[in-house]
Formats: sequence, C-alpha cells, structure tokens
Amino acid sequence: MVEIKTPGQIAKMREAGLVVAAVHAATREAAVPGATTRDLDEVSRKVLAEHGAKSNFLGYGGFPATICTSVNEVVVHGIPDEKTVLKDGDIISIDAGAIVDGWHGDAAYTAFVGTGHAPELIELSRVTEESMWAGLAAMKLGNRLVDISKAIESYIRRQPRPATGKYGIIEDYGGHGIGSEMHMDPHLLNYVTRKRGKGPKLVPGFCLAIEPMVSLGTAQTDVLEDNWTVVTTDGTWSSHWEHSVALTEEGPLVLTAVDGGKAKLAEYGITAAPDPLG
Repeated sequence: MVEIKTPGQIAKMREAGLVVAAVHAATREAAVPGATTRDLDEVSRKVLAEHGAKSNFLGYGGFPATICTSVNEVVVHGIPDEKTVLKDGDIISIDAGAIVDGWHGDAAYTAFVGTGHAPELIELSRVTEESMWAGLAAMKLGNRLVDISKAIESYIRRQPRPATGKYGIIEDYGGHGIGSEMHMDPHLLNYVTRKRGKGPKLVPGFCLAIEPMVSLGTAQTDVLEDNWTVVTTDGTWSSHWEHSVALTEEGPLVLTAVDGGKAKLAEYGITAAPDPLG
C-alpha cells in the first residue's frame, strides 16, 4: 500500500527536508582532505541537534551513525569511522536523513574531496545527478512509477560512454516511498524491467525518495562483512544522488532542495509546487 499524504503532512516533510539540506551544506563544507568520515557524522549530529530534529539513520536496523559516508568504490551505506581519512582526489557520497514530528526526509549527494579529479569522475557525478532530476521531472500527475524509472535510465543511456568502462546502473538498490517511515512502498527501480510492470499511478500526496546510483563499470555489488557497506564488485568508483519529492495538485515539490526544486525543474519546463512553508 502506498501512503498518500495530506497537505499538512507534506508541510512537515518539507520541514524535515530542509533539515536534511542543512546537513548536506555542513557536511559538504567539512568533506576536505584530512577529515575522517566520523568527523562528518559529528557535523551531522550537531546540525540535527540545532534544528531539534531526530536522525532516521541512527539505530535503523542497528546502523551506528546519522549519515552514510560512501567513499570511492563504496556505493551506499558506508559507516562513518575514524579510520577512513579523506584524501585529495577522493569522491564521497553522503546520504542523510531527518525526522520532524514523525515525518521523514532523506537525500544524498556526491562531493569531490580536494582537487585533481579525473574528468570521467566529474562526469559520472553529473550524469548521476542529472538522471535524478530527470526522474524528479517525471513526477507528474497521471504518470506511473515506471515513468520515473524510464526517465532515469533513458537519461543515463543517452550519455556518451566514459573514456574507460561504462555507466553501470546499480541493480540491487533504488528509490522508495517515504513519509511516516523512511523506507516505504513502493520500491523504485532506476531502470525498466518488464517483470515490475507499470506500477501505481502518481496522484496528489504521493511521496518518493528518488536516488540513482551509478558506477564507472559494473551494475553488480557486494556487501562487506559489516553487513552494511555496499561496494562495486569490480572496484570501480560510483556516485549516488537523491532527493525526496512530494506530488501535489500543483505539481512536484522537491522536499530536500532548498528552493523546492524550482530552478532545476524549470529546465524541464516544469513549475515546482509552491512551498508550504513560504
């Protein structure tokens, strides 16, 4: 069953989404050479406390931190620790969440640590981020869930192949419903498969976390012995981008984007829904 939200509930999710945006801004600034991933988690904890919000990551299935810190070949669910020291040239995907009055926000981004990044890494992040926005732009009244998957995959497939390897759309992980819980139905694939059909129709109150994960090689992953850290099977580096979005009578509202998605959705000819917080 898909949880359909009222306008008031979407407003609470917008509050949580803006807390997530604040965590992103602070951790992005702190993701510098010499910082540990534990340092970034401490930054996240401070921002959550300042906003009176709770972490939806901490304790989730036993997860020990408030953010996921996934460096280089780690796709998702990397655990912050003192041993992982960021180096010049690394890339890191930071996944963060927050709860406000029982309503959830969830978003991720890929950051470049220091300088000297290969052009294909810069392009990998751009392609992953833009595919996310293509998916967000498909969040339209009357569309179905598969239209979002199709938009994400189509964008990635249209891009020129990287100088080395290819773009692997990670198969075992994808987006999800969000609202009174962080992970809810429906599961959202970042590619199209006949087995899944068209999925539910998108209606007002439908909320999703849209999150493509793309590598410079394989679409396959392994989970390390900590039972959390997900890595590419071929060791190629990967990027992860995510936003939570609500569909309203007036269009999509990107809950975890500071401007509600207004600027990027306009590039697709879409007007973002008015911000319920003004």
